[in-house]
Amino acid sequence: MASLIEVEHLKKRFGSIVAVDDVSFCVAPGEVLGFLGPNGAGKSTTMRIIAGSLAASSGAARICGHDVRAEAGAAKAQLGYLPEGSPLYGDMTPEGLLDFVARVRGMEPERRRRRVAEVIERLELGEVLHRAIDTLSKGFKRRLGLAQALVHDPRVLILDEPTDGLDPNQKQSVRRLINEIAADKAIIISTHLLEEVDSICKRAIIIAAGRVVGGGTPEELRRNAVNHNAVRVRVGAADAATAMALARALPKMASVDQRDEDGVTLITATPQGGAFVADAVASALRGACIDVRSLDVEEGRLDDVFHRLTREARSHAA
Repeated sequence: MASLIEVEHLKKRFGSIVAVDDVSFCVAPGEVLGFLGPNGAGKSTTMRIIAGSLAASSGAARICGHDVRAEAGAAKAQLGYLPEGSPLYGDMTPEGLLDFVARVRGMEPERRRRRVAEVIERLELGEVLHRAIDTLSKGFKRRLGLAQALVHDPRVLILDEPTDGLDPNQKQSVRRLINEIAADKAIIISTHLLEEVDSICKRAIIIAAGRVVGGGTPEELRRNAVNHNAVRVRVGAADAATAMALARALPKMASVDQRDEDGVTLITATPQGGAFVADAVASALRGACIDVRSLDVEEGRLDDVFHRLTREARSHAA
């Protein structure tokens, strides 16, 4: 099935500063793409270009096959956009704003009433419907911003930090909603919360210094972690020296470290290139009758991959 979002060689300059540098990717129906990067990496600029609110210096972006500049009306008709900071009309009420957005989107009266009621219920806005938006908390404003992006049931969603300012229960509710509506949509979520990638994203792109520096499914990204498939084993303190020697003698071992923990020694055996060595470690310790208290294998941490890739990109840019 054709991609609903297509981004090809986007570049954006602000004077001598290159904010976005040759960014390309696609998002298919049913896919939630996490867009990760440190502050100033170019995430929001890229999303604004795709949403048609900022012109690229070069390259192209298409929504449902429509070029976001040459066919802006057709592209935006298929788009729901939650920008950074949830800019809203502060003197309006949530109910008035959602009705206004639905009217601007050209929705017929009956469908407009139905969709406004649906997003009010799903985003739990009922208690603040008739209050001025300026008086609402940051969490309510963020949920209202998401509601206006969803009211016309678009095929494409671009959400810049959708859970920013929400409490843990509200974050869980919004993530559940995104998972529920994702089946036939293409969704980009800009976030700095790596747990958000695990909970709702099928794939992620990491951007730093304006360039894509990594990407893949959460599982694929973890395989790039230095500690992917590292074995963590706890042994009795009396067996620590023997266990360390056995682990160091195994092939494909990059490093073996230890730490004492109240009479038990934690040994971390990190393999070369993420090789799977857990069976070999367990067999060696069992053969030597080592008192093993626990043994587990590290998946690899997304934050480790994120920090390494973005740090390398900053160093290269410098």
